[in-house]
Amino acid sequence: MPAETRATRAHSAPLSERQEARRRRILDASAELACRGGFEAVQMREVAESSQVALGTLYRYFPSKVHLLVATMHDQLGRMHGTLREKPPAGASAAERVTETLIRTFRALQREPRLADAMVRALTFADSGVATEVERVLCRTTAIILEAMGREEPTGEQLSAVRVIEHTWHSALITWLAGRASAAQVETDIATACRLIGLTEPGPEPDSGSRTPAGQARSGSSPGTATSAAADAATHAGPVAPRA
Repeated sequence: MPAETRATRAHSAPLSERQEARRRRILDASAELACRGGFEAVQMREVAESSQVALGTLYRYFPSKVHLLVATMHDQLGRMHGTLREKPPAGASAAERVTETLIRTFRALQREPRLADAMVRALTFADSGVATEVERVLCRTTAIILEAMGREEPTGEQLSAVRVIEHTWHSALITWLAGRASAAQVETDIATACRLIGLTEPGPEPDSGSRTPAGQARSGSSPGTATSAAADAATHAGPVAPRA
């Protein structure tokens, strides 16, 4: 049976309480092995033994090691999401709250670098056969960011900003894990990307008396002043200070 078909079937029906408990043991074993030895340490036979399930049963839940580790990433993000809900970010603006959220998530990953490396490598290696698991990870990440923004119904522009932030976050993780960027640089990059959110926030409606004909500048300003000011602010403003 093709891996993609098996993966789809694995998520097509709700699990029973016993099956959910078995899946939980598998994910816990995967995370524990990855914490000890990273990507290479997560061997399917070892996972089966650690979780006390038959090897054939393990493959029915997760057709490959990549499926398993991407699912482990979704599970770990779920735990982080729960922690964030218990202690929500306290920033005054949406950009500050998302910055705090992603930096806290990054710092949690820093505490288990081998696990982080294993999960990110699996996400990078994932092909179309792992699409279901990858989509769940992306949806979880988007949900975490939107919750921090306080947006249940984001605009298309806001969703575009979220995608750019997600790409930046994932790329920053890869460069940090590869030793090509410091943790401080990752946090700066995250904060810089999150400032995009401020550009998508709706501004106050102008007074009817202050409206000017199209193409005509207001008194004391030249055409394009507002756009230039916004671009200048995005370019030169210092990084948002991360919160612990």
